[in-house]
Amino acid sequence: MAFALVNMTLSLSRSLAVRRLYMRTPLRSRAINNQEQTALIVRDCNNKQQVGNRKPTKVLNLSSWTVRTPLHRRRSPWKQFSSRRRTAAAPPCSRRRSGAPLLPATLRRPRTGKKNRLLCARASVRGAGVRQLAVTIDDLRLVRDAAAVAAAPPAEGGTAVERLSAVAEAAADRAEMHDIIGRQRDNWNHLLLHSTNSLTLAASAMAALAPAAPATAAALTSSAGVLLATAAVTMAAANKIQPSQLAEEQRNATRLWRQLERSLRAALDPRTPAATIITDADVDAAMDRVLALDAAYPLPLLPGMLEKFPKTLEPARWWPTKRQQHLKSKPAIINGGGARRSSTGGGNGWTPELEEEMRGVVRVIRAKDEQEYVKAGNKVLAVNRVLAVAGPALAGAGAAAAAFAGVSGDSWASGAAVVCGAMAAAANTVEHGWQLGMLFELCRNVAGQYRKVQEDIEACLDEADVERRENGEVFEAKVALLLGRRASEMKQFREMASPAVKDEDIKDFAGKLF
Repeated sequence: MAFALVNMTLSLSRSLAVRRLYMRTPLRSRAINNQEQTALIVRDCNNKQQVGNRKPTKVLNLSSWTVRTPLHRRRSPWKQFSSRRRTAAAPPCSRRRSGAPLLPATLRRPRTGKKNRLLCARASVRGAGVRQLAVTIDDLRLVRDAAAVAAAPPAEGGTAVERLSAVAEAAADRAEMHDIIGRQRDNWNHLLLHSTNSLTLAASAMAALAPAAPATAAALTSSAGVLLATAAVTMAAANKIQPSQLAEEQRNATRLWRQLERSLRAALDPRTPAATIITDADVDAAMDRVLALDAAYPLPLLPGMLEKFPKTLEPARWWPTKRQQHLKSKPAIINGGGARRSSTGGGNGWTPELEEEMRGVVRVIRAKDEQEYVKAGNKVLAVNRVLAVAGPALAGAGAAAAAFAGVSGDSWASGAAVVCGAMAAAANTVEHGWQLGMLFELCRNVAGQYRKVQEDIEACLDEADVERRENGEVFEAKVALLLGRRASEMKQFREMASPAVKDEDIKDFAGKLF
């Protein structure tokens, strides 16, 4: 028994010695030819100044290479043996192509957690060794923007650029504010619609059940009267502010503020082809646009809210009243007689035919497109005004009928309360469910868009010097895009500029987008 135990101990120690000897044998030297065996030095990714801050390491001197292994990452001999045996059959270095550079084994991808995955850019610097650099995409963008700003041409005054940057930041902040308030007021529309309808329908049901239950008739009629009175007050408040119209105002304001921000960022970006020196006139023009937008789409609810039931629809205006074209002046081209080049002489993409097209577009927009949306907006306004008065009136009449039914106990009073409550719910559903306020605001904004296109074309044509205008072909393409047409389709409006054509003879609309 003791002899068998001694033999087992000796065999176990012998196997352990063999495995330890196998483990100490350099694995990479088996797969690499004798001619390719070189001393591989694994360098740490940090600088040499940070060596003292690392944890103590243990140096394993093997026959052909040196590895520095942190003590806190050491594994047991059995785990090292099992992992080495799995990778000994086909080590990574043995599968490299001939002539490829041999990299250290410890050069591996930095660990990133599942919650913090960053896109990293790697750069290898050859020379004394291999160094690993991890740079995030945000760092690269900051470096790119800093380089672009450093490469920007010197401005006339640094304050003008800073002021225009402040205006751009204010525009971005305004866009975020209008977006948040727009979502809030859209929620108001849905909540007020459903809550008011629930109140009126519940009150109608109570008023209908009151005659059938004499014992609880007083409680039912009084409850119906309270609910109908609450519904009348809620309807009156909702009809006053028109939540659907408020939400549409904020949506359109968000789009316009973001458009203003993009235009200001493009003016500040030195990489754009049209980047020029920022002047005080550019800052003043941007401030005028900001103030015009603030006046067109105010943020406060009460007071300062736009009139929801005007006498007639007026197109929205979100650009300055006296728009000044701050185009960069170019050298005046002098003809032989010393006069400035006229618009009929051609140049800068402008021709007499193109000017006739633009004048025809202006006339068609003024006679057809803008008037079409003004008429539609006035019809929606008339219907909305009637429903805004009918809803609260019917709910109030139902509350009065329910109160009278509770006092006298007449069945006709209960029936009147039921009918008035149902009609009030129907009026509220048509007004706010169909979002008539939003339709009115949509017509107002589209009419304003067509008004802006007219004024832009007229301001461009009023400039006598074609060299100071925007390029004619580019301007034509922009107008065509705003109208939802191809540039080649604009030629059909040339004949509309003739005085012989009356407004009644114009059948087609200029815009296809709206």
